[in-house]
Amino acid sequence: MLLLIPGPVQTRPEVRAAMAVDIAPWDRDFTPEYAGIREAVRGLAGGIAGRHACLPLQGAGHFITEAAIRTFVPAGAKLLLVMNGTYAERMARLAREAGRVVVPLVVPDDRSVTPAEVAAALEADPEIGHVGIIYSETGSGIVNDVPGVGAAVRALGRRMIVDAVSAFGALPFNLAEQPEVDAVVFTSNKCLEGLPGIGFAICPIDRVEACAGNAGSWSFDLSDVYATALRAGWGSFRFTPPVQALHAFGVALKIYQEEGGQPVRLARYRENARLLHEGIIALGLRPYLDWQHQGPIIVTVYQPRDEGFVLMDFVEALKRRGVMISNFYNTPAPTMRIGCIGDVHADDIRYALHAMGEALDELGIKRRNAA
Repeated sequence: MLLLIPGPVQTRPEVRAAMAVDIAPWDRDFTPEYAGIREAVRGLAGGIAGRHACLPLQGAGHFITEAAIRTFVPAGAKLLLVMNGTYAERMARLAREAGRVVVPLVVPDDRSVTPAEVAAALEADPEIGHVGIIYSETGSGIVNDVPGVGAAVRALGRRMIVDAVSAFGALPFNLAEQPEVDAVVFTSNKCLEGLPGIGFAICPIDRVEACAGNAGSWSFDLSDVYATALRAGWGSFRFTPPVQALHAFGVALKIYQEEGGQPVRLARYRENARLLHEGIIALGLRPYLDWQHQGPIIVTVYQPRDEGFVLMDFVEALKRRGVMISNFYNTPAPTMRIGCIGDVHADDIRYALHAMGEALDELGIKRRNAA
């Protein structure tokens, strides 16, 4: 099956094979492996030993995002959230239910927020201490200007939390160059092409220490993750971890470096997105985004206007041809989400486009353009 979703992504056989072992997380043979993973991931984020820490947490991307909000934004404090997609809406819910005050900055979901828009919102409310932003919105496929927004946040003396769950490993990020960032968060199962089960937050150590006691949760307290590492070692865990997934993630990291790291992976994904965007148009379908706003992670497509089109029927028709896409959408208009990331290459995209054409023909879909 060719998996074309924004995560969990299609993985290499070597990564999947690494799951087929039984490991004790406290075993002395594994603890240095885990400590090495933390160091490697910190380096990928532009973190510096002694200044930044990799603070992993079991679970989905929502878990590590909530942990970052709880750890760095005090209860009752204001958090400006850039609202231009579904995952920003989810971040807002996580913050509200954690007792933080969300100040929404609503932006259309077909473009990035501008630094000027963020600066204006911060200048209008000096009580806002933090900005939350989604780097890559996988509802529409847009990419927010995290470096530009970060510069605006830094100039006004505020702090920032970056949800890079679907971006990290492909889109560039350098924590050392963005000192306003309290946490950049991501997971094992997106652009680093590992398996699901663990999230990571890379954070400045001085900020982690200064924010101890904010979380109001033992499970979602990144300062406690840090304290445990200091006490028991960087190869230690607080609670039972997805240790097999971590072992497989180590293999995925090795493959990532051998491929050429972030620039090469981004180039591959961009080519996938280009082929998909152009191929969608050639099939008579309409991409949700104009190419100048199209990110490299996912291409979102308007559903055909044909009355006979049913998304689940199309998904199943593609599945019969060995291609899997998302069976839901996150945009105001009915769309389809087709991923460009994972162990996916140009020939895979060409095959998928051929399968899409066959599926549309099988379903008798004539009116394909949503315009």
